[in-house]
Amino acid sequence: MACIAEFGIIDEFEIDKDYSSKYEPQKYNCVAIDDDILGDWWKKLVLIKTYFHSYSRPNFALARWGVTLIPPESLEAFYNIVSTDRRSKTSKELVDLMILLRKAISENKYVIHYGV
Repeated sequence: MACIAEFGIIDEFEIDKDYSSKYEPQKYNCVAIDDDILGDWWKKLVLIKTYFHSYSRPNFALARWGVTLIPPESLEAFYNIVSTDRRSKTSKELVDLMILLRKAISENKYVIHYGV
């Protein structure tokens, strides 16, 4: 079985919460993609401001084996990475991710990422 990365929208972002303390993909209605795809995007992902596990841990890119919080101001750049991948035209998982990102952007919400 391939390793997956999951992405979901945080409806009520809590600035003091450690989001790595519980694995809750159902709570955030996560969509899953093959983690290998993230490796293909890595050179671009390292330019995106994120937080690892909680708001108190600013970083860049994704915590591949942990939890990442992607702030609203970084979502457009992430969306552009996904949408310019040639596979996004035919991959249901990437289309689902693009839909999720557009929704989060329009609602000014944080996105959570669960690594492998």
